[in-house]
Amino acid sequence: MKLDALKQLKPLDELPQWVHFKDCVLNSEINHEQTKILQAAGLNVDLSAQRRSEQLDQSICELLEARQLTVLKQALFEGEHINTTEDRAAWHTMLRKPQPLVEVQSERLRVQELVRRIDNDRRWRNIVHIGIGGSDWGVRLATQAFGYAGSWRQIRFVSNIDGHAIEGGLAGLDPHDTLVVVATKSFRTAETMENAARAREWFESAGVNAGNNMIAVTANPEAAKDWGIPIHNIYRFWDWVGGRFSLWSAVGVAAGLTVGSRVLAGLQSGAHAMDQHFLNTPIEDNAPIQLAMAEIANRSILGYGSRNLAVYDSRLSYLIPYLQQLEMESLGKSVDHQGRPINVPTGPVVWGMPGTDAQHTFFQWLHQGSEGAPVDFIVCKEADHQWQSHHKQLLAHCLAQRQALLYGKSAEQAEAENLAKGMDAEKA
Repeated sequence: MKLDALKQLKPLDELPQWVHFKDCVLNSEINHEQTKILQAAGLNVDLSAQRRSEQLDQSICELLEARQLTVLKQALFEGEHINTTEDRAAWHTMLRKPQPLVEVQSERLRVQELVRRIDNDRRWRNIVHIGIGGSDWGVRLATQAFGYAGSWRQIRFVSNIDGHAIEGGLAGLDPHDTLVVVATKSFRTAETMENAARAREWFESAGVNAGNNMIAVTANPEAAKDWGIPIHNIYRFWDWVGGRFSLWSAVGVAAGLTVGSRVLAGLQSGAHAMDQHFLNTPIEDNAPIQLAMAEIANRSILGYGSRNLAVYDSRLSYLIPYLQQLEMESLGKSVDHQGRPINVPTGPVVWGMPGTDAQHTFFQWLHQGSEGAPVDFIVCKEADHQWQSHHKQLLAHCLAQRQALLYGKSAEQAEAENLAKGMDAEKA
């Protein structure tokens, strides 16, 4: 069993390879003269601003070999129970395969047929998606990123238990022309079920059969049926699908109804391409691995407690909470797989805001605060809108902020600039 490798792992801080990696990080510098850009599934990943050296590259390979990365990576893709806490697989890669398991393909086709049928009939001008956490953020991200310009069908999201959430989610809608999607893995999530109950009451008070206007997406179809959802309106995913990856399952149906099934197909294709890059690309050119090792160096060795996301694309504002949930739910732990305390810092706080709003909100802290944080700059090279002057300015802002944070400015440079502006010498 590949998982025997997981059970045999020694505590991280006891490994000589970890000690060597730590020393290499501390003894490496940022090389301002040489770029390091990786290509991965259509993305360019610039790692030039991270500490680098030949010794550090070698220490990464040695550490990952000691941690059995190759074996455990195969276990992940083969559906072994690498989630040892719950004794189940974390098999989201299966959801993204062009030719998945029969049951996965069957549900994928059911979702596609639902979207096609409803679109052809021009039904449901309103979609209300009820879910929370992993059953919410991915769908929000997809619908905002691809549906930012609006469509004939509107979507609203209800996640919080606060009654204002469900009240606002239903306010002004016609119950006869509204479809409610209830997304919950267990079909027991407290917030989701309470909000779903209010939606059911809303339909019934308007004389609408809620069973015709509600669908459930769950890994517990029996509970959904007992609650009152007709079996033909229940769409399934599986206990090996983590909520934070559930967008690629039937949970994405609300996004399909809003931005189209072609978008869902594109998301699946892109995710599969990245899965294959991660699985097959050597460590030195493997973008997910290199990004992960940079974060480990920044958090666990250099001591940065957070990582900022500077997303220079207004369509991707929900990428920030999506990644917060993805990382902080996964890495917010203080013990290892065997219950032993982890004696190095784990999982940074992930935070941010779209640029250029961020520049007017907290970039002062990034530039001049006493602690600082690593920053991930995310931007599209080419605009897909007509306002080219806007995009040029957006790129200029992004690159200027990156350059300022990377290179800084000496006291002598700052003084010379102030003097050139006419400032008196003492103040300068």
